Amino acid sequence: MRSIKQAAVRMSSLGLLVLSMAGASLVAPACGGDKPVNYPKGDAGAGGVVTDNQGGQVGVVDGAGTSGLDGSAKSTYEAGWQAWLKGDLPTAKKKFQEAAEAAPKSPSPPYSLGVVLEHLGEVSGAQQSFRTAFSNDPEHELSMCAYALSLANGKSPGEADTFLADKRAKKKESPRLTACNAEVKSLQGDHAGAQTMAQDALRMDPNFKDAMVTIARDHYRARKMDLAKYALQAVLEGFGDATPARDKDNAEAHLLRGLILRESGSRIVALKDFEEATKRRPDLVEALVNLGSMRLEAGNANDAVGPLEQSTKFAPNNALAHLNLGDCYRLLQRYAEAKTEFDKALSLDSSLAAAHYDIGLMYLTAQAIPGTSADNQVSTAIKELETYKTMRGAKAPPGVNDEIDDLLNRAKAKQAELKNTVATPPGGAAATPPPAAKPAAAAPAPAGKPDAGGGIVRDMP
Repeated sequence: MRSIKQAAVRMSSLGLLVLSMAGASLVAPACGGDKPVNYPKGDAGAGGVVTDNQGGQVGVVDGAGTSGLDGSAKSTYEAGWQAWLKGDLPTAKKKFQEAAEAAPKSPSPPYSLGVVLEHLGEVSGAQQSFRTAFSNDPEHELSMCAYALSLANGKSPGEADTFLADKRAKKKESPRLTACNAEVKSLQGDHAGAQTMAQDALRMDPNFKDAMVTIARDHYRARKMDLAKYALQAVLEGFGDATPARDKDNAEAHLLRGLILRESGSRIVALKDFEEATKRRPDLVEALVNLGSMRLEAGNANDAVGPLEQSTKFAPNNALAHLNLGDCYRLLQRYAEAKTEFDKALSLDSSLAAAHYDIGLMYLTAQAIPGTSADNQVSTAIKELETYKTMRGAKAPPGVNDEIDDLLNRAKAKQAELKNTVATPPGGAAATPPPAAKPAAAAPAPAGKPDAGGGIVRDMP
């Protein structure tokens, strides 16, 4: 499902959150206490590449098996990891910084710090942290990939390509660096080059699952859905006893398949894939937003609020995540919180016309918004809906029926009704106080399927 042009917002480093977590089983190593800390375990203990559809680094992993960490440095790093799992990014940032200071030669704290900084929008700081990680450990390929993908996502794909070419020249048989280079090629739109490099990575290591997901992801970007589904089947289901599933719990594979299934209208199975993805990875923002928006479309705002709130924890600077959460709060009649989320979305992306539509719809349909008089409420509705119409243009995009003129007519009729109510009748009698605005019927959403209250349910582009 595609959003209208005005509603679409690029997730600069948080688009299609795909965690290439090779061997994604969780292990609980002893860590100096009676409560184990769970770390995703990668091939040969190397961790997994954590990328998104735009090439950003979006997940914390134990990239070096806590190499070089002991005592207070290790316990501080583990505290940062636990904060990360809860979506407490400020605490995670602080703890990873402290761990990096306590163990200045370990690659793990600066790598994980870089991931958190990217989530917080501190891209230059993230890139510096990634450089520190692979400077501390020249074999730390995770941070090399993170740095390259950050460059590619930051509109420097040529620099990323050059950087990886240099690293690969020194490690010609590295499946991870080769698969990472395939990601950069895919982001550049060089799908043939991406497929060739990903296949090269599999030649180096036939079980390297990162490359398998890269192949599927590149087909998805190229809109070759049948090929993408075939590659994902190899990862998640396999082809019978002779060719079993390579990684049936792979979170980003479930996410990617969910996106494909949702686009094709297979909503029930898509929902299950998003649920599986969020179970495996609490930080997969795209899975969280899709899960929440699908529940909104089904009228389950109470079930949608959890994943949508979590999406804004892990993506505090993502306009679309805040916009969807605002719609959820609107349906739950938590109007003050909804307005806060809509305002946040607009502060992050002032071109987001859909936010004005949603605000206008909320002020038009809410029975009463605390702290707002009936006349101010309907005036605000008209203002926001007119702003949306202006930003949208003279005509709605093809295939979109937002019924904006009908909404404006209803709002103006309500405004006229309120004015007639407060007008002083003949004879000089006192004016009658205006009644609270009555809820109007929900309007169709400008794009895709409407949620239960007529708002815009948006997908991550």
